[in-house]
Amino acid sequence: MQSLVPTPAGDARITLFEPPGRPRATLALGHGAGGGVEAADLQALARVLPPLGFAVALVEQPWRVAGKKVAPPPKTLDGGWLPVVPALSAAEVPLVVGGRSAGARVACRTGLASGAAGVLALSFPLHPPGRPERSRAAELLGTGLPTLVVQGGADTFGGPGEFPRLPATHRLVEVPEAGHGFKVPKRAALGPQEVLDLITGAVADWLARLV
Repeated sequence: MQSLVPTPAGDARITLFEPPGRPRATLALGHGAGGGVEAADLQALARVLPPLGFAVALVEQPWRVAGKKVAPPPKTLDGGWLPVVPALSAAEVPLVVGGRSAGARVACRTGLASGAAGVLALSFPLHPPGRPERSRAAELLGTGLPTLVVQGGADTFGGPGEFPRLPATHRLVEVPEAGHGFKVPKRAALGPQEVLDLITGAVADWLARLV
């Protein structure tokens, strides 16, 4: 089911994947700056979680809905995300916010303001590639909510070993040998489907414990 939500940045689009009965929680996921909700990890979560009782809302930022190629600044991204929350909170079940890459940053920055129960950060861009001094760790550390980070072991935006010590509310799951898009080399121990299974399994387990 799709719907458009007006925001100060333009219309955002929600594609909702619902479970058979009343959802245990709703997981709202935003996309990155270099792609949309067609990302393999987002699509896998939209397939796997509803049968387990979780609704999944894939949220397209207004700039993507408008057909633009370049993402706007963080403040505009946040403004295109927060107005979506009331539409997702109508079911009166716990709301968990998240996303991949830039979408993960948006969720970290706005999680408390959205009234979320937790934050899911897929491929959190800890820093620009090759620029570790430009750390965005404060966004991740400052969510103020239970937070799951799923990070590729070979992510050029920051591998698991580069992350600072996380608070007790945060958990980090490594996807071995995976890059920023969770792609793995042919020689990797895990194949593409096994990578998606690892990601969806970790998220499903975390959600079940959270709610």
